[in-house]
Amino acid sequence: MVERLADDKIKKILVGETYLAAKDIKEVEQGMQDTGMGLVEYLIEGGYITKDILGQALAEYYGKVYVNLGREKIDQDLMKKVPELVARAKGVVPFAADSNGIKVAMLDPGDHDTIHVLEKLLEQQIQPFFIMEQDFEEAMGNYQLSLKDEFVRILADLQKSGLSKEKSDDIVVSMVDTLLKYGHQNKASDIHIEPYNEKLMVRFRIDGIMHDVLQIPKEFAEVVLTRIKILSKMRTDEHRAAQDGKLRFKFENETVDVRVSVVPTILGENVVMRILSAHSRSFGLSDLGLSLADMKKVQKAIKHPHGMFLVTGPTGSGKTTTLYAILKLLNRRDVNIATIEDPVEYDMEGVTQIQVNSKTNLTFANGLRSIVRQDPNIIMVGEIRDQETADIAVNSALTGHLVLSTLHTNDAATTLPRLLDMGIEPFLAASTINVAVAQRLVRKICTRCRTSYEMNKAEKDSLVADPRINDLITKKGGKKLEKLRLYKGTGCDICNNTGYKGRIGVFEILELSEEIKKLILVRASSQQIMVVAKSQGMTTMLEDGIDKVMNGVTTLEEVLRVTME
Repeated sequence: MVERLADDKIKKILVGETYLAAKDIKEVEQGMQDTGMGLVEYLIEGGYITKDILGQALAEYYGKVYVNLGREKIDQDLMKKVPELVARAKGVVPFAADSNGIKVAMLDPGDHDTIHVLEKLLEQQIQPFFIMEQDFEEAMGNYQLSLKDEFVRILADLQKSGLSKEKSDDIVVSMVDTLLKYGHQNKASDIHIEPYNEKLMVRFRIDGIMHDVLQIPKEFAEVVLTRIKILSKMRTDEHRAAQDGKLRFKFENETVDVRVSVVPTILGENVVMRILSAHSRSFGLSDLGLSLADMKKVQKAIKHPHGMFLVTGPTGSGKTTTLYAILKLLNRRDVNIATIEDPVEYDMEGVTQIQVNSKTNLTFANGLRSIVRQDPNIIMVGEIRDQETADIAVNSALTGHLVLSTLHTNDAATTLPRLLDMGIEPFLAASTINVAVAQRLVRKICTRCRTSYEMNKAEKDSLVADPRINDLITKKGGKKLEKLRLYKGTGCDICNNTGYKGRIGVFEILELSEEIKKLILVRASSQQIMVVAKSQGMTTMLEDGIDKVMNGVTTLEEVLRVTME
């Protein structure tokens, strides 16, 4: 068993080395008590210290170097020389080798017994580095087996069984469980099972992009679909009507919820399973991709006891994830939080969550009216879709509630005129909105195969043709396009040869200054509001995206794809 540093020891290290003041520790202890978070999680989420600085501080205690494996290229062959069970039990990740031996990231780099075991196993000298637990868990994903290989084995077993009832039932259970497990491990948001003439095609949506994963022979279609329907509590004898359901499965120490939709097509039934994993539930503000300046704006805004915090963007831009990350910080025992959502995607302990239900006339507006009578401090409205919901939300913010909600607009500045178009009086909008956040999601460059490159002439010419982007890149990079090197992923097994792994947000955060409030009162256009906001220091989504391009987080193509709509 790996010996982790005790909380008291971490506090002493941080105060003793002046990373934090004693008064900060008192605040952190109170915050941990209020939110139920662990020490390391609250230190990072509360903005007291970044993950990398905390990692460096703890590494110094061990007298070792801190490594963030997200920035390293892991040698897959080397890593797999240590069996997964050993790596997990000992908290180790071999990631590179040089003339001095093998570099190993360790949760406890002071564990000399483990170092000795690894030296015997790998037959080389070990160079121990310190790794944070979050990075260690992500690195463990490199041990995933091939889903295709696993399915070939399962299908072979199924064919051997001659489809005998008892044996085939067990194998079909294993088949569906394997699909769910691999979808979850690969961080797929959705699993699609699509009927074709001679097969079922399984596709995963990973980082917003669809990937063909494997094919299931058509003769197994009925048993697979029946198993999914049974798990989702659907009618197994219904094949001509759409059905919705929900299932839950266990993976290691995590319970994963899955929302299931079955729709009949001319070739058979089409299944889409939306994975609502605890990974998303545990997403914190520090994971979203906010810059330090934007993080401070958000933390300041959510400390207001009342007013509106609005997140805007198209479907699939991560708005709900942002709201849940904020709710996670606000969820303390001394406040009452209620939400009205469609649908409720993640359960959050300590929060009253209400599901919109059109059959019982439980709309956003009606649910919000009921919530206000439940003595809440904080209200989350899944989406403001109409004037009635907007009116109630604004009045709630005006009467002492902190209201979190989403809208569909293209940028932060358009949020304000959009509310006025819904019939909200300008003076009410100006006096209730604290901040408007616009966001998009971009794919992150795979850190295992990231490389730098110099743009070719065609790429440079296309950027020169757009003065806004040209100026931004020159300003952010501190050099002209001719000498600029950017980053991309070359493609590897970890990213399915796409060059991308995971997603991160690009943001613009509009704080309502007195000048902007005056513009709202005279019904100024979004362009006028944007000009003033930028003059007051607001970073646009494009600027935030270019920052991430220059830092090697994402590619220019990704940023332009989501911001140049």
